[in-house]
This record gives sequence, structure tokens and C-alpha cells, in this order.
Amino acid sequence: MKAERLGRNAIRSTHSAVNFVVLTIIVLSIAFAGYALWDSNQLHQAADKLRYAKYKPTEQNGGKTFKELQEINPDVFAWLSVYGTNIDYPIVQGQDNMKYVNTNAENGYSLSGALFLDSDNNKDFSDWGSIIYGHHMEKNKMFGQIGNFREKEMFESHRYGNLYFDGKEHGVEFFAFVHADAYNTTVFNPKISQQKKQAYLDEIYSMAIHKRDIGVTTKDKIVLLSTCSASSTNGRDVLIGKISDEVFPDTTQDKNTNDTKDKSDNLPGYVQESLWLLLLLILMIILIVIRLTAKALVHYNKKTIPKREI
Repeated sequence: MKAERLGRNAIRSTHSAVNFVVLTIIVLSIAFAGYALWDSNQLHQAADKLRYAKYKPTEQNGGKTFKELQEINPDVFAWLSVYGTNIDYPIVQGQDNMKYVNTNAENGYSLSGALFLDSDNNKDFSDWGSIIYGHHMEKNKMFGQIGNFREKEMFESHRYGNLYFDGKEHGVEFFAFVHADAYNTTVFNPKISQQKKQAYLDEIYSMAIHKRDIGVTTKDKIVLLSTCSASSTNGRDVLIGKISDEVFPDTTQDKNTNDTKDKSDNLPGYVQESLWLLLLLILMIILIVIRLTAKALVHYNKKTIPKREI
């Protein structure tokens, strides 16, 4: 009998230990999931265009607030807007093309990085072809919407943008969307010689998924907006436009062309985080209640089921 009692106690202790381990794993898993969601939301909030809206140069402020951002980070020198999208950010240029992969426009560490001009390009966009890089992010942050131009309707309805540099605005008219390999030295060449400009244009047009004839010549200046592509490992989605002295009006403001924006972006960041954490807390409580209820039922059955006599 003593041995039998010890055996039952051992089984009961083991059962309790297993319950504790399972419950601990559940709690830790939910806690980790909550942290992952919070961290992901923090990353997207750090990359939101609204973070930089106060610095955007306008006719009203005469670039005053933009100069304030330049005082924070002297590498800031321009501003890019693609009409009808969330692409509305300052542009920086580092001594190499690695600094702003994980550094934001305010010169702070951030996995979302910043939009940056190729380190071999001139800041006054005097090169025939200038390349601006940015991360492809979810929720349409940074260059997350460049890949949307693969859709013909998106390419057709979002034709213009704006590029601010040297204290004035310049128009950008997009004429091609290209999918290229990251190691394509023909496309990603910030210093194209005069002799190779026409061949470069011909190559761009031959590669283009979508294009429009706007009369681009070797005398024009073009800009490439490049980001990683979700369709291939080393793929890059590239939206290409012509820089113009003519400033184009933003006609998309009167249309519902920004329908690709994530609806959750309308909520403040802290509200989104609170909702996710509340949901995880409720889930954790439900799991604990289920576990405790199951344990109580087992205990109840043990007390109500009569022991078999031997």
C-alpha cells in the first residue's frame, strides 16, 4: 500500500510538473508573440511618412523646417514625393551605400533605414542617371509601394512626383517600371558615359514591364527609385522617371488613388499596440481557464468514480 501511495504521489507530482511546464510554454509563447507584434509595429511606426511630415519643405515655410532637419543630420539634402502614394520622405546621401540601410534620416539607428542617393551620384542630380534606394516594407512604408507599379492600373494612374533639391521643387514624370537583378551593372550604373546613354535608354525600354513614351533623350536627367522585390531573391523593382523643371500638380489628391494604404494606419500607433496586447491577454486567459477547467474535471472524476474493490 505504501508503495502504491508513493506511486500515485509520483504520478500526481509528474502531472503537476507537466501542467506547469505546458502552462509556462503557453505564457512565454504568447508573451513572445506579443513582443514580436509590438516590435513590428514600432518598426513600421518609425518608417511612417508622418514622422517626417513636419520637416517637409513647402512654399509656405520656405524650406525652414527642412533646414531644421538638415541641422539634425547634414546628410539630408533633398525630398521625394510620389503623388498618390505614401512615398513622401527626405533623401540622404552617405559616404557609402551601407550607412543608411539601418540609419534613419534623423541619423538614428533604425532597421527601416532611409531613402538614400547612391554614394557615387552628385547631390544636385546633375548626373544623367541618379539612383535612390529604399527598403521594401509592409504597410506601404518607405519604398513599399514601388512594387505596386507592376500593376498596369497603378502605373497608368500614378504618373507624376516631386523632387525638392537646391532650394526648389522639380517635377518627376515616370516613364518606365523595370524588374532587374540587383547585380545588373547596366541598370545600376550611377555614372553613365555620354556614349552609352542611348544604349542605356534602349535597354531600359526593352526590359520595361510598363512604359510610356514621354520623349526622354540623352540630354534629359533621369532618376531611378529602386527597392527589393518580393518576386525573386536578388530582384529589384525600379520605377524610372525624368526630372523636369516643370512642377506637376498633384491631381491624385482629388481621387481615391491611395486605396492600397493599410486601413490600420488610420489608428495611432499606441492604439494598435494596445489592441494587439489586449487580444493576446484575452487569449492567454482563455488558455489558462481551459487548462484549469480540464484539471478540475480530472480531479472531480477521481473523487466521484468509486474505487474498484479487489
